[in-house]
Amino acid sequence: MNKQQLITDLQSHGLKLIDSQIGASGRQGGAGPSDHKAVTIEGTTIMVPIYNTPAASSPYSTNQTAQVLELNGEAIAPISFPKQPKFYNLTTEDGIPYWKIALLHSHDVLATTVLQTCMRYSDAATACQFCAIGQSLAAGKTIARKTPAQLAEVAEAAVRLDHVKHMVMTTGTPNTSDRGSAYLTECAAAIKAKVNLPIQAQCEPPDDFAWFDRMKTAGVDSLGMHLEAADPEVRAKIMPGKASVPLDYYYKAFEASVKVFGRGQVSTYLLAGLGDSLETLIEMCDRLIRLGVYPFVVPFVPITGTPLEGHAAPDRDFMLALYQQVGAMIQQSDFSATEMKAGCAKCGACSALSNFES
Repeated sequence: MNKQQLITDLQSHGLKLIDSQIGASGRQGGAGPSDHKAVTIEGTTIMVPIYNTPAASSPYSTNQTAQVLELNGEAIAPISFPKQPKFYNLTTEDGIPYWKIALLHSHDVLATTVLQTCMRYSDAATACQFCAIGQSLAAGKTIARKTPAQLAEVAEAAVRLDHVKHMVMTTGTPNTSDRGSAYLTECAAAIKAKVNLPIQAQCEPPDDFAWFDRMKTAGVDSLGMHLEAADPEVRAKIMPGKASVPLDYYYKAFEASVKVFGRGQVSTYLLAGLGDSLETLIEMCDRLIRLGVYPFVVPFVPITGTPLEGHAAPDRDFMLALYQQVGAMIQQSDFSATEMKAGCAKCGACSALSNFES
């Protein structure tokens, strides 16, 4: 099994972790793909499902010293875990731990959900069935609203103490026409006034595309607007509220945002395994690439406590076929994950796609 296959397989099956206290704490609940922990295999750090149901029965496991990855009890590769970041030990003046404001993803990415509530989440008729944005808030692991000042304080410390390279700011969707763009703009301006850290902002397409210029001016370096699924029927079934924003509007938003941020600096998540066929995903990725949008294809991870917790993750063969074809298309384009200034695609830890670009 080569490295590409191993990463792909691990992210589908998950990893059975014998000692959950090893290394940096993982991410349970949250706004997007979750129940992960960062692991480093053969020099590459990836996010692997740890805390969900499939991981408990995964053929992959690691021993208590976290030095060996085993497959069905046989050692196959060295493995390590990034250390707990130093900024996690700090608190704000009003007593909030920094880790409740932002988390370390992979080994050098700072990530936060600036608004930990969403207008769609509390109603089953509108909620995205894969989302657990409310779980970490209910468990007291985060706060509902991170202020711009708090984010700037934590970002400065993460850069100074842990050499963080870029930052991801996502948000639950507020019941405002800007869809969170206004608050992300305010937060980015505060962070950039404190520390020179590349930032990706993530939100739904706003009503006024002028927000793209405002975000860029405030210090947002790249933008994520996430489709999650490509087929309209799958979108309506899995994320009925978000699916009320038609694909055509996303295409218009992508076109407008690429003019502001540049080709390859706008990205979108596509969660493979929600029901889209391989052909549908390939067609969508081709269209996105032609628009100048990076299609960040990620294996769906069933999160405990969500309506899709029992939904199967995509198998390795499906993901390998998807990665191979999309990777080839990106290779032939004029952008790549490494050239993105900030964001999930630049990090690449939740997907094996970047390993197929060359």
